[in-house]
Amino acid sequence: MSVTAVVLPGCAAAALLVFAVRLAREPRRLGNAVWLGVALLLSGLWLLRAALHLEWLTPILVGVLAVVAAVVAVVLPGALIVNGVRMVRREGRSLANLLSFLLGVGMLALEGLFFAPLGRWGSALVATAAVLACYFGFLFASLLGYSILYGRLRRRTGFDAIIVLGSGLAGDRVTPLLAARLDRAIRLYEREATPPLLVVSGGCGPGETTTEASAMQEYLRSHGIPADRIRREDRATTTEENLAFSAKLLPGGVRPPRVLAVTSNYHVFRTAVECRRLGLPFDATGAPTARYFLPSALLREFAALILHYRRTTIAACTLIIGGGLLLAIFA
Repeated sequence: MSVTAVVLPGCAAAALLVFAVRLAREPRRLGNAVWLGVALLLSGLWLLRAALHLEWLTPILVGVLAVVAAVVAVVLPGALIVNGVRMVRREGRSLANLLSFLLGVGMLALEGLFFAPLGRWGSALVATAAVLACYFGFLFASLLGYSILYGRLRRRTGFDAIIVLGSGLAGDRVTPLLAARLDRAIRLYEREATPPLLVVSGGCGPGETTTEASAMQEYLRSHGIPADRIRREDRATTTEENLAFSAKLLPGGVRPPRVLAVTSNYHVFRTAVECRRLGLPFDATGAPTARYFLPSALLREFAALILHYRRTTIAACTLIIGGGLLLAIFA
């Protein structure tokens, strides 16, 4: 048995063990997603290496890998561009709504540069950009996979309070995105044997004629929630403030209170990470979101999480770029 045949499964098992221990200790860590991604990547490489020793399976694997490569290189950027155009038409022209379009165009541009005669330094820059793209692609896939897993791990009932995070109004009206969060909170409220406290959180943003908390309170009351079970937090303008300000409105007699933060499904894991960063023992759950909205929303969440850990991101990018420059100098 070769050394590689032992090292790969050993490293995969070690990464999986680290992930399991970290998950048991604290599921709201961003690093859990990275360890899960590493474990799955090493496991995939191990299985691929083992499968390549089976002659009858090799042509099938080559075909599958060719299809995957075509999807990543052509179908994915094309779908992102189409989604970006749809986002602009339905949600308006803004940088946030253009994220999927810009990513799709960037992917195609990077692929095209591989076939251009750029010389030694140009080729080195393109190769470095490709490594950076793979690095961020790995992080995004890991976060997406772990976010789905995290959503399956939370408790289902037994909450003392439910915090509904705001997401903006249309003048003084609750938007479909915010209504989905409120409807989710109502279903959770009705599921409990002892009705929990509902905290609606959100201040007054640009173009809004009332606070989000006021509009959310009216929505809940129109759907049969008693006024004495609702508390308003009407100052917050960010997720961090939503959670921190709402925590101050929770009943002090419960130690610790069992609290669930309700947001949109694409925003669940970042909300959970923010709860941990603030030292709040809250879980998070998500309401459904329109499918066309998800790609840009997920990209925004990914960017926000990366900025939370910007020192690590800068260090990784510096290492990759420095490695590329050294290879270009000494190759």
